[in-house]
Amino acid sequence: MRLHPSAATAADITPVPGKQREHCEYLEAFRGDVKAGLISEPKTLPCKYLYDERGSELFDLITRLPEYYLTRTELGILQECLPEVARVCGPRAQVVEYGSGSGQKTRMLLHALDKPTSCALVEISRSHLAQCVKELGAELPQIQLDPVCADYTRPLVLPPAPAGTTRRVAFFPGSTIGNFDPGDAADFLAKVAETVGSDGGLLIGVDLQKDESILRPAYDDAAGVTAAFNMNLLTRVRRELEIDVSPDDFYHSAPYNHRLGRMEMHLVARRDLEFMMDGECIQFSRGESIHTENSYKYTRDGFASLADEAGWNLLRTWTDSNSLFSVHYLTVK
Repeated sequence: MRLHPSAATAADITPVPGKQREHCEYLEAFRGDVKAGLISEPKTLPCKYLYDERGSELFDLITRLPEYYLTRTELGILQECLPEVARVCGPRAQVVEYGSGSGQKTRMLLHALDKPTSCALVEISRSHLAQCVKELGAELPQIQLDPVCADYTRPLVLPPAPAGTTRRVAFFPGSTIGNFDPGDAADFLAKVAETVGSDGGLLIGVDLQKDESILRPAYDDAAGVTAAFNMNLLTRVRRELEIDVSPDDFYHSAPYNHRLGRMEMHLVARRDLEFMMDGECIQFSRGESIHTENSYKYTRDGFASLADEAGWNLLRTWTDSNSLFSVHYLTVK
């Protein structure tokens, strides 16, 4: 495994005392976002905070649930389309993956490409990033790995591409683009276009609109894993911010918003309650919720319009036989 000297090493992305200032800055941002979300109407919390170490572990479990069609369907599409993606990308590409997670899809892409020069792995969960780097490095020692522990919704500074790199190709699998409201999604895609440059590309997974009977179980499974994933956010708020809020006072809800074409996740108060946060009294009425996540579902034409607005040309689209999910390859205009 080769690690670029300007990037974090696997040891660097493991919490150590030298990271105390960074950790304090992170906690300050976390506290500010939580307070702003809980005093707003309606109450919200950013979905990125679902992915601490425990949250990332629970999400990995979700991807293997029978109700959660997204991951296995996307994996099937990738198996079919990656040879064509490799031909389009050509040799010696640099991969930039946003949200590397467990690295399973990253591994598939790197194996398919022709002599990729490096892979920048951008991931908010430090523990998941360290594990991904370790596993990919053992399997693909010839590829330079650049771990970047960061929130990819904020400005990023990526290590430079190695000498001889022909283009940058961004990889954004898993339909995470659906977590953005459409305007924010267009802004994010425009930033990705700036990052990869005029010769760059983007391979992206996008969930498609479908019957509610398929959608709802995917976000509220019978085993309660998604509920635990959502509830873990309150556990994290209580533990890290030392706020006297009990997860037992809430329950998980995952309604489908027909008007906006999106699944939603909420934490709903079981009773009237209140607690203090930084001198502010946070109050809930019974049935009031904290909105924690959206997952927009697109039509093929709808996503093509979004990509066009953000400065991309849609080169190719692949779907499964049931049109549950889609994978797109885009090039910068």
